[in-house]
Amino acid sequence: MLHFADSLTFSGRKVVAAWAALPFPALSGSSLPDILSAHQDVPWKLLSSWKEQKVSCCFAQSVVLRGICQEKATRSPLHSCESPEQVLQQYLHTQFPGAFSTSHVLQQPCHTQPPFPQFFSPLLTRRGFLLDKAQGFSSAGVESIPVLAALQSSPVLHWLLSGLCRELRAPNVRRWSSFFTAGVEQDDFQEALEEIKTLAQCYETGFGADGSEDEADSD
Repeated sequence: MLHFADSLTFSGRKVVAAWAALPFPALSGSSLPDILSAHQDVPWKLLSSWKEQKVSCCFAQSVVLRGICQEKATRSPLHSCESPEQVLQQYLHTQFPGAFSTSHVLQQPCHTQPPFPQFFSPLLTRRGFLLDKAQGFSSAGVESIPVLAALQSSPVLHWLLSGLCRELRAPNVRRWSSFFTAGVEQDDFQEALEEIKTLAQCYETGFGADGSEDEADSD
């Protein structure tokens, strides 16, 4: 995973953010071009404990979509693409113009039989596709789902890393004797904070930044 993240980072950046749509919202029987054309914004969520962020640009990303049927497209701007990978690549190019993107489309879905947590909506079929109304059987009957997942180097990491720096600066670690008896030196701790601050600045573009770096500077 470390080497994979390195392949998506440059210009001093070192980390990537994980995103996922689980399940990926798609109507049963729809083609991949029609499904993607129905989403003006990528429907994934940031897999982080921080508040939800919307990303309108990124530097580089690797995206995998699995479990979508390959029915023939009806009418879609993406219908001229020759392969599912080209369909997804064109969609990503539209969503994130200028970004370096790799894409993979796998027909095999994510299997969700027990012990997978059964937290699904009754609006899903057994294969994880959307219905117009709730089905008659329990959500425990969902056996598989389509999934869209991505690792992305984007400006949202500026906000995430700046927030991490603020959280680490907030407590007075000098009062925690056990913190330093565990082998952490005060100078090393401060140096690590500065490295996080510098790393956060590598993701600042003016689009995803919220001005929080000034707050991260205050002790």
